[in-house]
Amino acid sequence: MRIFSITTNSNIYASGSCNAYAGNTQVHCAASFSNKVPIFLQKEKKGWISAEYAMLPHATYTRSDRESSSKPRGRSMEIQRLIGRCLRSVCDLTVLEGFQIRLDCDVIQADGGTRVTAINGGFVALAITFAKMMQSGLITKTPLLNKLCALSCVIKDGQPIFDPSYQEDSSADADINLVFTHTGHLVEIQGTGEQGPIQIQSWSDFITESFEKTSEIRKSQNQALAQMGL
Repeated sequence: MRIFSITTNSNIYASGSCNAYAGNTQVHCAASFSNKVPIFLQKEKKGWISAEYAMLPHATYTRSDRESSSKPRGRSMEIQRLIGRCLRSVCDLTVLEGFQIRLDCDVIQADGGTRVTAINGGFVALAITFAKMMQSGLITKTPLLNKLCALSCVIKDGQPIFDPSYQEDSSADADINLVFTHTGHLVEIQGTGEQGPIQIQSWSDFITESFEKTSEIRKSQNQALAQMGL
């Protein structure tokens, strides 16, 4: 496991923000809210949480073109849907009735695990936003039902490597991302056999070990929120 840390208030204009670090991977997460919900929710008594994800041009070894928010790349679209879906899973959207939270996750530097780092930082930015909305009297209680953490893993020669760097990831046989609540419930699992079908002797043991590996991530999240008085 690489060193994971979070720096809060990385953007003075966002409702909630942080920079999340996992080894050499750095993701800036900034959340904002508005009183305009998506069209499909206008007759529903609930709010919404969505995410946008993008790699900045110099986030990788070679410069890439800047992504358009109106036309994100297929990979970015998949990841931002994952982030939004996972964050909504631990929130009571009825508490957010009439409000939409938008979370922007921009990868400053990529060295593996960008999507899970965005989820880990995005949760902190979201929690800070909820606290500010409560302080302003916009909502009466926090929508949070649980805390969220995520971890990436690759399988190499039949053995798991948790929180891999890009070099470890690029040569792996399988790539797996896991999202948990802080209480150990599995929110989502994504797995791809890069070189063939994924072979794991015991999925139960693997998932249990994966959650145990998130202990430092959970600790960093709790410390970042404690610094904000949450």
